[in-house]
Amino acid sequence: MTEIFVSYARSTVAQAQAIAEALRGLGYGVWRDDEIPANRAYADVIAERLAKAKAVVVIWSADAAKSQWVFSEANRAREDGKLVQLTVDGGRLPMPFDTIQCADLSSWTGGDDTPGWKQVVGAIAGLISPSGSQQETPRKAPRKLSICVLPFANMSGDPEQEYFSDGISEDIITDLSKVSALSVVSRNTAFTFKGRSIKVTDVARELTVSHVLEGSVRKAGGRVRITAQLIDAAHDDHIWAERYDRDLTDIFALQDEISEAIVKALKLKLLPEEKKAIERRGTDSAEAYDLYLMARQHYCTGNFDARLSETIIRLCGRAVEIDPGYARAWALMGWAQSRLRFRFGRQDIDSATAIETALALDPNLAEAHAGKAESLRLEGRSDEASVEIEIALRLDPENFEANNVAANVCFSQGRIADSIPYYEKAAALMETNVGAGTMLITCHTALGDTERARQAAHMTLARVEAVLAQDRSNGMAMGQGVAALAVLGETDRCRDWIRRALLIDPDNQMLRYNSACSLCVHLKDTDGALDLLDPYLAWTTRVDLDWAKVDPDMAPLHENPRFQAMIAAAEARLAAEAEAAPA
Repeated sequence: MTEIFVSYARSTVAQAQAIAEALRGLGYGVWRDDEIPANRAYADVIAERLAKAKAVVVIWSADAAKSQWVFSEANRAREDGKLVQLTVDGGRLPMPFDTIQCADLSSWTGGDDTPGWKQVVGAIAGLISPSGSQQETPRKAPRKLSICVLPFANMSGDPEQEYFSDGISEDIITDLSKVSALSVVSRNTAFTFKGRSIKVTDVARELTVSHVLEGSVRKAGGRVRITAQLIDAAHDDHIWAERYDRDLTDIFALQDEISEAIVKALKLKLLPEEKKAIERRGTDSAEAYDLYLMARQHYCTGNFDARLSETIIRLCGRAVEIDPGYARAWALMGWAQSRLRFRFGRQDIDSATAIETALALDPNLAEAHAGKAESLRLEGRSDEASVEIEIALRLDPENFEANNVAANVCFSQGRIADSIPYYEKAAALMETNVGAGTMLITCHTALGDTERARQAAHMTLARVEAVLAQDRSNGMAMGQGVAALAVLGETDRCRDWIRRALLIDPDNQMLRYNSACSLCVHLKDTDGALDLLDPYLAWTTRVDLDWAKVDPDMAPLHENPRFQAMIAAAEARLAAEAEAAPA
């Protein structure tokens, strides 16, 4: 009886065969598509075998990531709760599979004692047992203790306090990641469980972890209450739980206390340098920290209008007044200043000092290098931007800002395909961001990948609707959502959103541009797109005009006389402004 279905791309047939044989050697029944009868339709047999399999092993590779068959089989397995995935080349996985545990078999040579292979076998054993066994084979314990920190629930009774509970969760993940004896699930993977009704044992099985931490945060006035409980996933037992009621000014000491209590409950030894690393904060001011978290929440929406940038600058400006040594606040403020200067024509804004201050305070801060890269890109210094983004990614490959800016650099250079993995990673790293999803729609559409464009559209629309549930007047979010609606064939709703967004925020030029892209590419409404672009191109900055020239969404308009006249007028206006500008 077939128990395991193996999904793979043709280029990895040798690895697929080796993996199948190794699993058969463990007593499992294994099926792959070299066994399809000549008289049966391929799709029918695949669907039948997928339905019957107890576990689906997906072998990811660069070619598999591009295969609609592999993607479809993996998605069915994910939905059915029987996905076991591994990579044979260490490459990036497509969304949403990059948020799920994946074993690394890129250096596997057939041995049964490598960590990656043990992870595969353990995951399969958690779903089924080998033929002839009297009972399910227990999942093998990880070589070292492992933990998933679930996003702490916001119990403040105010949705706007979500930024704070998320920030606490992220900081605990970061702290525990500094403990060498403990394996910690990444932030982007842990946050896929946010808002979901889940069983801890299911989380542990899916992620192959030994322990799960869950909790809640209630912040009111100058007080904060945090509850936390550490669960042994194998036995579904609480091994530690505590409730803390403190002044908000004690937040850093409280985070240290929680992290050290978890380490003690797991009976691990915290090395002196690890203790120092946990206690090392970007700031000692709880007020500055709270302001930074608020500013970052605005940033992470991907809503890049001028008003939002000004809000970020005010919040971070106050944070660095309180603590001039707060590098992260300086870096975020510098990003917003660059946005205002280059995207909204605010030549009175200094876009360099804040970033350079952040780098002087912390040369190893990935988001500071990413902010400098974005500023250089916006200034038209693409080669220098590429150098800075390489530094940022080397310092922290899991950093949202670094991946998002890397994508922008590739896109602005016309390297659409190269930008996709970075946009995918950025979208996975920050589930509240909608901008990366909109860009994925553009990229996949330009490359003719309709299915992935639709997948990106579904993700983007869900995120936009979550934003609008909090703020119905967010015209920028509606402007980004219209692309998703257009791709999904919701034409009437798409046009209605454009009309409403323009009534809500008529002066938002980026809203006009995004809506014009949707009308042009997906609804084939050239006149409607040009009507929206007319005031946009009469206002646009040099950065945005250059972006429009490489944006594949604008390609259908390149030969249109009206569009050509608009571009020529914009070029003449910008040239005159440059000539008149003081030296």
